[in-house]
Amino acid sequence: MLLKDKVAVITGAASLRGIGKATARAFAAQGAKIAILDLDLAAAQAAAADVGPGNIGVVCNVTNKADCDRAAQQVIEQLGRIDILVNNAGITQPLKIMDIKPENYEAVTDVSLRGTLYMSQAVIPHMRERQSGSIICISSVSAQRGGGIFGGPHYSAAKGGVLGLAKAMARELGPANVRVNSVTPGLIETDITGGMMTDALRIEILKGIPLNRLGQASDVANACLYLASDLSTYLTGITLDVNGGMLIHG
Repeated sequence: MLLKDKVAVITGAASLRGIGKATARAFAAQGAKIAILDLDLAAAQAAAADVGPGNIGVVCNVTNKADCDRAAQQVIEQLGRIDILVNNAGITQPLKIMDIKPENYEAVTDVSLRGTLYMSQAVIPHMRERQSGSIICISSVSAQRGGGIFGGPHYSAAKGGVLGLAKAMARELGPANVRVNSVTPGLIETDITGGMMTDALRIEILKGIPLNRLGQASDVANACLYLASDLSTYLTGITLDVNGGMLIHG
């Protein structure tokens, strides 16, 4: 059991086919207790129950600092501790550069970037006190390659900001034995991408993926499991690509 007796907080994890839910399943299978955070309390609680007994669903708007602080405290009170945080909550919009309005920019950057900051701030004092912790930030290949398939430039900017924030946190929190790493998924089959995928587009996309398949949420979940576990105790500040070879870089 890689995560026996550990407690993991995963934001935005109530979506049935999402990366967050898959990560919750992977962590629970390795012995962790899970707190699923989502805007919808009923959905969060249902997802937690679906993952297994002893897990909890907590309502939280990651763009609200007080909400993040309250959610973290609730997890500590109910599950006793927080060992792992997965900053998974995010939204995307398929807009071109000149179509991005102020409200579009704010919506996308608020959830992905501000949410990552606020939720991390909410758990860091607890992790520092315990001199232990792993924070995993979900970024995107679009931050590395200058745009994704379904995300606009503001999405790339937000996810690029996540990479920079994670590296800075890793440098600052290392002395407290709190590790911070990022995962950059490529094109993953989730509820978000599924609604926009056509057969013709799929064929075209696969031409650029050496492994010749789209990613599954479980592929990203397994990468998160590695970074959450003691298999990666000397890793901090890294970016772990999960893209099937869509982007190969030095």
